[in-house]
Formats: sequence, structure tokens, C-alpha cells
Amino acid sequence: MTNKVQLNASTQLANLGEELNVPFLKLLGVRFLSAEMGKGEILLALKPEHTNTWNVAHGGVLLTLMDVAMAVAARSGDPGDRSVVTIEMKNNFMQAASGILRVKADTVRRTATMAFCEAKLYNDQGEICCMATGTFQFLRRLATKNADGKRMIHDDQRTE
Repeated sequence: MTNKVQLNASTQLANLGEELNVPFLKLLGVRFLSAEMGKGEILLALKPEHTNTWNVAHGGVLLTLMDVAMAVAARSGDPGDRSVVTIEMKNNFMQAASGILRVKADTVRRTATMAFCEAKLYNDQGEICCMATGTFQFLRRLATKNADGKRMIHDDQRTE
């Protein structure tokens, strides 16, 4: 006789994908699954702090997931391995989202300076909860100033 152990969502995710090296995404618990050839996939196990007053995913969490997945897709198709910034994003909420959320994103078109992407967010029953499109501009690392006012270029904080 075999005893099956039920794992909670957080325990399941600890062994699935990897953490992105972005402080805000670490705080949320976003897990990176794949990035290749203009496609990206991420997931998140909802926690109580991710929900709204109806105990389903807060819209801001869903928008963040859509934005991140599309950015991953845009970057994965760029031969120059540049970063991206979101220029525009449109989202349609189709139904409330709960459980473990998975976002799959694709680059629809890429130019020398921009990527046009789309994404779909699924709940753990495989139902689409929202869809988004976004426009991303490719950027090389930008210079910033330190506390002394000295111009500095920071290394990209992505993990390879």
C-alpha cells in the first residue's frame, strides 16, 4: 500500500521552474518555466496576499504576470540579448483566477527596436482567465547615478 502525500501549492512550486532575479517577482513568488525562440512561460501559486476582497487573484497581480511573461518572450527572441521596457499593454479579464496560474506568451512580431507580444493566463483547470497584448522596446543597459552623483552602468541582474 502506498501513501500519497498531498503537497500544497508552494511546496509543489519549490521544485518547479526557477526564481527570477527580480526583487518584486521574488516577493510575489513568480516562477520561470521557459524562454526560447520568442516564447516565454511563467507561473505563480496564489497566496492570500495576492487576492482581492472576493478571495481571487487581484487584477494587479494578473497584469504583472502578463507583463512579465511577454517581456520574457520578447527577450528570448532577441539575438542581441537586450533588456526590454513595456511601452503599451492591453489586458482583457475574462474570469476570476485562482489556484496555480500559468502564463504563456509569444512574440507576434519583432523589429530592430520593438517586440509585439501576446499572452494568455490559465488557471489550474486549464481555463483562460485573461489575455493581453503588449509592445516592448529593446534597450541596452542604461547609465544611472550613484549616491555621489557619479554616472554608473550597472550589470544586468538577470541570471543566466
